[in-house]
Amino acid sequence: MTAGRDVWARTYYRNTTGEQLRAFLTLMGPGGRAVQLRCEVEANDEPGVCETPRGPVHGVAAGYTAVAEYARGGTAEDAPLLLRTGSNPASAPTG
Repeated sequence: MTAGRDVWARTYYRNTTGEQLRAFLTLMGPGGRAVQLRCEVEANDEPGVCETPRGPVHGVAAGYTAVAEYARGGTAEDAPLLLRTGSNPASAPTG
């Protein structure tokens, strides 16, 4: 996500599994910059959001990507990964 000179990552979810899940949201930028956030995903049918803090764009916004991973509870080592999704790369202008 971008607004002005700020960039951040956001993922939306709805957890109907009946158990608490964890979401890991990573925003990767140019020069090896990265921000990772862990969100607890409550077990209910209400929509929710997990969002990294906003920060200034370094370089161009198209140089940023985001990955969201959802896993069952437990420790990070034994939690089975349920879903991994990433941002689409910015498309080059046509014409």
